Amino acid sequence: MNSSISNVARFATRGALAAALLATAQFAMAHALPKQQTPAPDATIEAPHEVAIDFSEGLEPTFSTLIVVDAAGKQVNSAKSAVDTSNKKHISVALGDLKTGAYQVEWTAVAEDGHRTQGHYLFNVK
Repeated sequence: MNSSISNVARFATRGALAAALLATAQFAMAHALPKQQTPAPDATIEAPHEVAIDFSEGLEPTFSTLIVVDAAGKQVNSAKSAVDTSNKKHISVALGDLKTGAYQVEWTAVAEDGHRTQGHYLFNVK
């Protein structure tokens, strides 16, 4: 009797583990996350003329944004960010002349399936 209860418990545990792994995999694949950021997080560089991020998933252009702010929190990009029409995983925004200092990139990514993620990172201009 103990043997069959033990087998049932093992089967139930394996089933629960498989379901948890499947749910985790679906969750991870449903969100657009940064794969490459230019400039890179925490980089110290000459003033860039653009900030760009490549994501893991295609983006919904209407709802995905990318802005750059200075240390005082003032937006420094006057142009609107744009998702590349030929590569929906790529979003960029043009920048004017930046002065020496710290800047924060703030992004919101809405994947084509509707899942929303957001984040930010810093870079420095020398």
